[in-house]
Amino acid sequence: MKKHTNLNIKSCFAAAVMASMLFTASCKKGFLDVPPQGQQPAIEFWKTQDDATKAVNSIYANLRSWNNVAFNAIAIESTGSDEAEKGSTPTDATFFNAFENFTATSQEGSVQDFWSGQYQNINLCNKVLDNIPAITMDEALKARYIAEAKFVRAYSYFRLVRAYGNVVLRLASPKDNTEYNLPQSDKATVYAQIEKDLTEAAEVLPQSYGAQDVGRATKGAAIGLHAKVALYQKKWADVLSLTNTIMGMGYDLFPDYEKLFRVENENSVESLFEVQAALVAGNPDASNSQYSQVQGVAGIMGWGFNTPSAALEAAFETDDPRKQATILFKGEETPQGDLIPTTVPNERYNQKSYVPFNTRVSGFNEGAQQNFRVLRFADILLMNAEAANELGNSTQALTSLNRVRARARGGNANILPDVTVTDQTALRNAVYKERQVELAMENDRYFDVIRQGRGLEVFGPKGWKANKNEVWPIPAKEIDQSGGLLVQNPGYAN
Repeated sequence: MKKHTNLNIKSCFAAAVMASMLFTASCKKGFLDVPPQGQQPAIEFWKTQDDATKAVNSIYANLRSWNNVAFNAIAIESTGSDEAEKGSTPTDATFFNAFENFTATSQEGSVQDFWSGQYQNINLCNKVLDNIPAITMDEALKARYIAEAKFVRAYSYFRLVRAYGNVVLRLASPKDNTEYNLPQSDKATVYAQIEKDLTEAAEVLPQSYGAQDVGRATKGAAIGLHAKVALYQKKWADVLSLTNTIMGMGYDLFPDYEKLFRVENENSVESLFEVQAALVAGNPDASNSQYSQVQGVAGIMGWGFNTPSAALEAAFETDDPRKQATILFKGEETPQGDLIPTTVPNERYNQKSYVPFNTRVSGFNEGAQQNFRVLRFADILLMNAEAANELGNSTQALTSLNRVRARARGGNANILPDVTVTDQTALRNAVYKERQVELAMENDRYFDVIRQGRGLEVFGPKGWKANKNEVWPIPAKEIDQSGGLLVQNPGYAN
């Protein structure tokens, strides 16, 4: 594949996962400031508090790997939606077309690699959960590390269950060959375990950290993710209760929507959880996030994939500032002073992943310092609005919904007026619309529409089929290696 010279990052963490060599490449952001991946015999590991710290830090490091935030995550979580297109040039990475038109098969590489990326996370979490309890160390720190591992395991299983449906629920590291091959668990069982992990994590995790630990999972992150997991199961009372809790914890909307996504405003008052990344001077191996690079302006600050669609551009209301803050248009000048040339191959690029051009450093991934926003307070407010409406409380639903709109319009009272409808169906549609524009290009839209039951309506023109494309296929390699124990999803061939 032309230009893409950093694909070796896909295998960067495999040895660490398989051999428990947990010094994965990391970045200079407080707790993530560790040396590049090294080698330490597993028999010598899991002895000290320092070992525990390195193991937990490796979990966070893996979250920004290729399979978690770059091509494979984009293919699985974004490309099928109506808000995104393949991007780049027609002949570049043509495999994306299979996700855009829903012809992806069980042998498609990204189907396998996204699956593998989540199980790499889970394996690292399980190693921590298996081994840290026996280490003699500060007991409060031990409990917190265990809670952090449970949070990340829950996050990875959430990504798996909404992408593939019934998946393998592995809650401990295999002790021998008889424990490697496990059957799938049904979605309800997987969701129950996710909720258990998040409940237990929230009981232990702190609400905030000191400067050196900013970016670790917090109590708010666990409760907020729990709310989203409940949303996907239509547990409206739980969604309302959990989001109400978050709304009382000090989170708020960052005042400037465009600036919210800039590097200098990472981990802001609006952030519940972000995958941490940084450009570490003199250490390209530690500056390994490709989230921004793969979506950056083609030929200037990245590869130009996952570009906003014309349908997304048209979805914004007149003069909604979020359109300009979400979409980089060919020929425009950014607020940071970068001109997008008219010669670039795509009409639009993802502005939320944008990093100013003058930050590019030779030998480093473009935009390596850009965090990936996983969960923010605006999403909490919109979940609260949706749940309140489903439970018949239009007053609370409108309050939460209009709080998001008020931030978007800033001081301009002539745009984005408050929503006033109280009919449940009309208000539901208003919340859906607000989610579309507020969370655009954040890898939310595709599965959001599916869990709303609108997949055929919204994605049907692209080739989406009911009773099949609610999930992607189980990777053929996994089925083969299981000896047929794993069962393919309906409508797909092995």
